[in-house]
Amino acid sequence: MFWHNFSYSLKSNVRDKQLIFWTLAFPVILGSLFGLAFSNLSGTDVFDTIQIGVVNTQAYQADTAFQTTLAAVSKSDNTAGDPLFAVTQYASLEEATKALTDGNISGYIMEDSTLHLYIRSSGLNQTIMKEFTDWYLQASSAVSSIVAQNPSSASEISGILSKNITYISETKSNTNAPNDMLTYYYALIAMACMYGSFLGMKQVMTVQANQTPTGARIHLAPLNKLKIFASSLCAATLIQYISILILIGYLAFVLKIDFGNQLGYILLASFAGCCTGVSFGAMVGALSKKGEGVKTGIIISLSMLMSFLAGLMVAQVKYEAVKSLPILAYINPANLIADSFYALYYYNTYGRFFTNVGFLFGFSLLFYFIVFLVMRRQNYASL
Repeated sequence: MFWHNFSYSLKSNVRDKQLIFWTLAFPVILGSLFGLAFSNLSGTDVFDTIQIGVVNTQAYQADTAFQTTLAAVSKSDNTAGDPLFAVTQYASLEEATKALTDGNISGYIMEDSTLHLYIRSSGLNQTIMKEFTDWYLQASSAVSSIVAQNPSSASEISGILSKNITYISETKSNTNAPNDMLTYYYALIAMACMYGSFLGMKQVMTVQANQTPTGARIHLAPLNKLKIFASSLCAATLIQYISILILIGYLAFVLKIDFGNQLGYILLASFAGCCTGVSFGAMVGALSKKGEGVKTGIIISLSMLMSFLAGLMVAQVKYEAVKSLPILAYINPANLIADSFYALYYYNTYGRFFTNVGFLFGFSLLFYFIVFLVMRRQNYASL
């Protein structure tokens, strides 16, 4: 009887076009829209060497310290990656001004009694040039003041400045780089899992004699109601699980969303999310005595609210919500689902992942326990 009803429920749910649309087609369509909207937002900005000019004045020719400093960050001497500046010398102020006007350089420096920076517009390159000149003026002023007060320190300062001391070492992280765009896709999966509530609600209504004719016939038949209900829920969970796997496959192979390479844990997180979604819908169906329209409205409202707090619409909402009310990280099933995937992507340990999955299975058991308590007390005076 279990497998017979399981097979029947599979066929019945698969043929329900409305259910399939909301549990599979709608998340895929929304994911495609995300792909179109975010396609150019996650690209890495490329730094281009800044074209800068220097007027070859007598003061500049005499300032060997500035020449050395400028050479250290220019193309002629910087071999460790892209240089900061590409320096072009101009014999006169007029030549440098013309080059700036023609757009050949971002700005130029002229030195007389001090350094002067000339630019035509504001921007990233111009800001970097200003920061560089300000830093050099401050450093040279500090050195001059120290030497004026203590002339014997000149050689010591020269030795310090000539040393190339690196206080920060660059190492490769064992984790992936944070990516805010992934928050939207993981929240989308969470929403799709919670939309499994429609399947759970339908299974409850199917065995309720006051909701559907099928429920009335089931109550009149000499059958084990619990076994029929359990087989229907298993069929609904399987359909929802397949839908989520199709969605993840579409996101991974078509939209190229990074889920990491831990397939087993991805399948586990997907299954936990599906169980939570279906059980949540079953609980709503059991607790509410209203019609299908009201129950559907409750499910959509709560699912979208939980998905919103998980970062579906605005990624920053997820972090602000948890920051303001930390308990939301553990009582919002959608957040737990999305965070399970993010934990797999970002962390190289599994503590956070298993905490999320544990809470999801815990919620599933709690929801099913509530369903059991409610439905075992339902009696009908007449059918």
